[in-house]
Amino acid sequence: MTIELEYETEEKLTFSYEEIISQVVEGALDDIACPYEAELSIVLTDNDSIREMNRNFRGIDRATDVLSFPMLDFDVPGDFSHVEEEFEDCFNPETGELMLGDIVISVDKVKEQAKSYGHSQERELAFLVAHSMYHLFGFDHMDDAEREVMEEKQRNLLTFLNINR
Repeated sequence: MTIELEYETEEKLTFSYEEIISQVVEGALDDIACPYEAELSIVLTDNDSIREMNRNFRGIDRATDVLSFPMLDFDVPGDFSHVEEEFEDCFNPETGELMLGDIVISVDKVKEQAKSYGHSQERELAFLVAHSMYHLFGFDHMDDAEREVMEEKQRNLLTFLNINR
């Protein structure tokens, strides 16, 4: 597994964010039983930068906590059976790893939401990484049934990793 991590903000996290990110990414890959070694990119940024991305990519002119940019399309969330036939260009030719996509997280929102929800910044970062990982696997929350499935997966992963509120 390869995580390309970029820290692009002056706002600092004062805990082992690399360790939490790695733990959640590995846990999500195990949970979904991804049959490939995988790689993804994670950018930690600020509200201004994520607002610009949100405006440019989604047409929503406000800061958000996390953006997910999956490389793969899934007919069934988490079903990798079609990947080699349909997405052979999603394998890194140098490493052979499956390129899952990109995650962008606002450090400002990590801090704001942790305070607002009354839990640690570590827990908030872990939640946002888990949430985005399931988006990279094709899960969504556009209707109640999808939302319930995705929320349960996130909750179960964080509980398994003992990252609680």
